[in-house]
Amino acid sequence: MNDINPGSEPVESTPPPVPYKDRSVGLTIFGILTILLGCLAGLFVLLMLFGQALSARTAPAPANFQTLLPVASIYGILAVVLVWLGIGSIMARRWARALLLIFSWSWLIIGVLVLICMAFVMPKIMANLPTTGTNGQPALPSAAMSVAMVVMFLFMGIFFVVLPAAWTVFYSSLHVKATCEARDPVRRWTDACPLPVLVISLWAAVSVPSMLMMPVMVHGVMPFFGVFLAGIPGTLVCLAWAAIWAYAAWALYKLEQRGWWVIVIGTCVMVASSLLTFARHDMMEMYHLIG
Repeated sequence: MNDINPGSEPVESTPPPVPYKDRSVGLTIFGILTILLGCLAGLFVLLMLFGQALSARTAPAPANFQTLLPVASIYGILAVVLVWLGIGSIMARRWARALLLIFSWSWLIIGVLVLICMAFVMPKIMANLPTTGTNGQPALPSAAMSVAMVVMFLFMGIFFVVLPAAWTVFYSSLHVKATCEARDPVRRWTDACPLPVLVISLWAAVSVPSMLMMPVMVHGVMPFFGVFLAGIPGTLVCLAWAAIWAYAAWALYKLEQRGWWVIVIGTCVMVASSLLTFARHDMMEMYHLIG
């Protein structure tokens, strides 16, 4: 009922807040686990650098840190982002909840695709292993190879399916969403567009530094409608794609329809270019150009 005071306009009462279960404890627990994942990614960087330096002492060739740098940079950036998101989850920030939901869904989808690829590739790799041993190195028994493959699949299944599924289920909860909105009532940049649009926009934005690293990682080797471009031509193509994905990410975030069309047309062009190139050339030719 509205309160009516004599001589004044009726005042509308505000609607009661939607009841929800406070998930602050869960946000703290998953935030700590996310920080630990970030520390694990940072540990991978140290292990890669240590392994490369250790192999340089035993191998006659000098250590090639140029090929290691892009991968180490990816793990280093991932470590910083995960620690940042974990802190945001502990503080129940709505931007952290949105980004962790995007991250967990991406992690889960990539993990499922990785497991499917492994299911096709690993048996072929195991079948091509030598069945007879060499001097000082006996052959691995078939039973041991089967156990190793099962253990690998179990580990990959836990790390790439079970863990991201747990993150996805938790951060997609309406109670978690309501808890973050109650503790962080300020409108954040992640609220500027719907979450599915934000997902595509962020993936397009992530593609920009990936394309910019191509000249360093693969010497600018790019498939281009039946041929491999390398050196300056390949680098120019990488820069062009980086500019295209940067514009698409910005336009999608601003909810402009042109951004969606750039994503669709650009993806179709890249897929067609790659299919046409690898239909005419072998993958080993690309590896030779990369060096």
